[in-house]
Amino acid sequence: MGRIIFHIDVNSAFLSWSAVEKLKNGFEVDLREIPSIIGGDEASRHGIVLAKSVSAKKYGVTTGEPIAHALRKCANLVMEPPNHQMYREYSRQLMNYFKTYTPDIEQLSVDECFLDYTPIAHLYGEPVAFANRLKNEVKEKFGFTVNVGISEVKILAKMASDFEKPDKVHTLWKSEVEQKMWPLPVSELFMVGKSSLPKLRNLGIHTIGDLAKMDPQILEAHFKSFGKLIWENANGIGSDVVESEEAAAKGVGNSTTLREDVTDGDNAKKVLLSLAESVSARLRKAQMLAGNAAVEIKYSDFTKCSHQAPFLTPTNSTAKIYELCCKLFDELWNGMPIRLLGIRTSKLQDTGEPVQLSLFDLEFPTETSQVKQKDMIKKEPTSEKLEKLDKAMDSIKKRFGDGAIVRGSILLKDKQPPSAQEE
Repeated sequence: MGRIIFHIDVNSAFLSWSAVEKLKNGFEVDLREIPSIIGGDEASRHGIVLAKSVSAKKYGVTTGEPIAHALRKCANLVMEPPNHQMYREYSRQLMNYFKTYTPDIEQLSVDECFLDYTPIAHLYGEPVAFANRLKNEVKEKFGFTVNVGISEVKILAKMASDFEKPDKVHTLWKSEVEQKMWPLPVSELFMVGKSSLPKLRNLGIHTIGDLAKMDPQILEAHFKSFGKLIWENANGIGSDVVESEEAAAKGVGNSTTLREDVTDGDNAKKVLLSLAESVSARLRKAQMLAGNAAVEIKYSDFTKCSHQAPFLTPTNSTAKIYELCCKLFDELWNGMPIRLLGIRTSKLQDTGEPVQLSLFDLEFPTETSQVKQKDMIKKEPTSEKLEKLDKAMDSIKKRFGDGAIVRGSILLKDKQPPSAQEE
């Protein structure tokens, strides 16, 4: 067996943490045992249900629906406002607890993470037994429950943790994919959203197994690169690399929660442009180059996903960061409404460090002799020209403010990007 990856997910995190906190403060009723929701107020972006109890679910209350609708379904529904500061504190405590066992923790969101069990397996034995020990200790120590999914790769571990809840441990080894995952409805596959389902059903795909057995070229023809991605997910093909906090910290990123859900790719790329501007400017200010970029999407149903790739050569160029992030976005986005977009760069190095050039960074003359200067000029801007442009824009923004100038024709023709919020 290769690597052993845990995906650990807090069961109904916002509701559980609010319930635990209220019990600590003398509240006599456990929110998890009555019809209850966690929801924003009307002054926030949306007054929607962020989390619900099992009892509330029985009344038909769904995550993401307007609070007013939920209250009509259940008149005695108890509503608790979200407390994100408190959630972050519970998340911090939980992650620190996991780190008492191993530093190899990759936090995906406030309530879920991957844990690489491989390096510590010789200390703690059989993975299922240790996973049960871990979840029981969480319950005893913190008062809330988690699900643990186990596999050789991250995508299968995440799928496994979504099996029966709460307070469960599930395996989804590659050898178990056909038995445990393929019979499930295709809608339960990670990354398959509501907008994709009609197209999949038109292709005769109703289960994850149907998707796994489909010719990937047919899927790419209908869904482009997203088709290949979901085909790989259905076949359990994915990364087994857990990126620890230490590695993730060596990066520069920015994300923004959108005022309205974005449903158009061009509008999403306007946001990416604004984020790329911010991230690249911070890299240049720190005199750093990035070797890798990642795009993060949070959908309107609060599911999250990300996709990363290396640059041909380390860079802090706005144009190059934006170009790669657009490619990553096209490969990642499933067509569902987007609530949050983020860009993160990693594998940083000082600008003074030697850089290994790729073949594509070299400009070759069109003739072997007597080359004229114009023969060396490319139709697209050279790296040197892009660097000069970035420096000029940095200088103008430093003097007159971020809104003083907007990057136009090089990246987006006649489209002004919105401002982004740094996290």
